[in-house]
Amino acid sequence: MSTILLTIGVFFIITSAFKQKKPAFFTCIALLIAGFAAAYFSPLSYTEIIYCNDADKTIVPLIVSVLFIVVSTAKLKLHAFLALLLAAIFFGICVDMSLVSLDKSEITIISSMEEGFGGTLGKIGIVIIAGTIIGTFLEKSGGVYAMAESVLKIIGKRKVTPAMAAIGYIVSIPVFADSGFVILTPLNKTLTKRAGLSLATTSIALALGLMITHCLVPPTPGPIIAANELGADLGMVIMLALPISAIVLLFAWFWASKVASRVHIDPNPELTDEGFRSHLKTAPKAFHSFLPILIPIILIVLKSVADYPILANPDADASVAWKQTWIYQSITFIGHPIVALLLGIGIALTLPKKFDLAMLSGSGWVGEGMLAAATIIMITGAGGAFGKVLFNSGIADQISSGMESMSSSLKVWGLWLPFIAAAAIRAAQGSSTVAIMLTAPLLYPLLGTMGLDSSLGRALCVLAIGAGAMFCSHANDSFFWVVTQMTGMDVKTGYKLHTTGTILMGIFACTIIWIVGLIWL
Repeated sequence: MSTILLTIGVFFIITSAFKQKKPAFFTCIALLIAGFAAAYFSPLSYTEIIYCNDADKTIVPLIVSVLFIVVSTAKLKLHAFLALLLAAIFFGICVDMSLVSLDKSEITIISSMEEGFGGTLGKIGIVIIAGTIIGTFLEKSGGVYAMAESVLKIIGKRKVTPAMAAIGYIVSIPVFADSGFVILTPLNKTLTKRAGLSLATTSIALALGLMITHCLVPPTPGPIIAANELGADLGMVIMLALPISAIVLLFAWFWASKVASRVHIDPNPELTDEGFRSHLKTAPKAFHSFLPILIPIILIVLKSVADYPILANPDADASVAWKQTWIYQSITFIGHPIVALLLGIGIALTLPKKFDLAMLSGSGWVGEGMLAAATIIMITGAGGAFGKVLFNSGIADQISSGMESMSSSLKVWGLWLPFIAAAAIRAAQGSSTVAIMLTAPLLYPLLGTMGLDSSLGRALCVLAIGAGAMFCSHANDSFFWVVTQMTGMDVKTGYKLHTTGTILMGIFACTIIWIVGLIWL
């Protein structure tokens, strides 16, 4: 009954908006506030009104919150920043999170939003700003056009889509997917324009390529942590991950070229062939132009190599000793994405033929880059706030408890159970790395029951968890907002191309892993 009441209420609010020529957004907000006020002050708790049983307590609000984000941004034209914050508050109220803290340690809706917003911007905000400043210098100096021309001479215009998928696949082994997408976007846009393709095609290819190795191939932190938790041989995980992920890369290419290509997004409507050739005349050399991108990537790779022994065996005496050396600490510092990209900005300053200090001002090239980054980081931060409210609601713990209750039939599920567990946690709280970190220790005591208590079984379990961690990148995932905002996709298109692509790619990856298990386990 309560679920029916909720559905009718949401339907009434959305319908009331569509009946107007101009969406009655403030009317909808007033109705929502009035509805929650009535529920809050009624003899029944608002959770009793909204849910028909305990199982609905987080799943129903999560579904409604996601639907609200999609409908409000796609149909009502509400800015994604506001839609995400409203969805976070709505979800927090629905799952009975505290409205006001009684002590400093208590988690509230607002404290979760603040933590999520600040944490996300702390992690990726500077990276986005630095990346867009580098992109601005590459574009204004003509460097990105020289880069595109040199790449096209090698691969040809017809191979831009698979090339971007492959570049993402390689770059994301040492570099986090968010950072990789930011760094590669200037090159991707110019290559796409020069090849006459839709930005949706190449951006989805790049995004999916980045996600594959981010979730499956060490030394990305997630797979290393999972291998350590499950006692899997890291060498075997890598040996299996490389061919399996290469097959999954073919799906990314197919999805981008056959599905994403149906949506046309012009990467640069103002750029013509004549303009391109004009920029090439004053552009720096291609090798020089690549340096602001390549140097940060190389530094981040070095950091991953330095971190590898520590992640693989954190408790070993050698790992502890290595961590205390000045070499490790220096590499870790300069290889951090923030420092690496700041060095990239320094290199980008050498691109213009005639450098002017005005380029560094608020009205110069640096200012233009920061303005271009502002909307992206605000929406990404709001996505982090929404994701943190979901995380603090305990939805991942509820899913984990549900998985433990299935122990009597675990062997029937086999390699699909690690996938389902990781996919559910990933879809619920947004982070693929967190999904891997939560799922691996949950499944460790169940390996024998699932029939995976062997060297091969443990390695395949790691990969199945990784496949689940790439499943369903949506509004609570910062990567979703980086991809959509840096390519000009609206939320509806993002769900259609990026979210659906990650869902199908995750299922495809687990199918390949399952087939390998059927043959050799």
